[in-house]
Amino acid sequence: MKEANGKVEGFEPVTRELPGGSFVIFPGLCKGCGLCLEKCPKRCLDWSKRLGIYGTPTIEPVDDKACNYCGLCALACPDCAIMVTRKKRADA
Repeated sequence: MKEANGKVEGFEPVTRELPGGSFVIFPGLCKGCGLCLEKCPKRCLDWSKRLGIYGTPTIEPVDDKACNYCGLCALACPDCAIMVTRKKRADA
């Protein structure tokens, strides 16, 4: 892996802003095991066209409205390749 502008190539996070929060995948850490897909109670994740470090597909959210930002996908990931953040409610 080459360094470009102080960043290790392939380890840049890919962030997707969703209605109630954000979903971040680190393709450089994802080995494509699919545990996150299996654990998502809302089935809102699917395989991405983007490849991870081992040349396997990473994952991405496919049903933005179904995600409840529970974070089970992140907890199931053995490589800490997923980060889910829930937005705070305005009235809280």
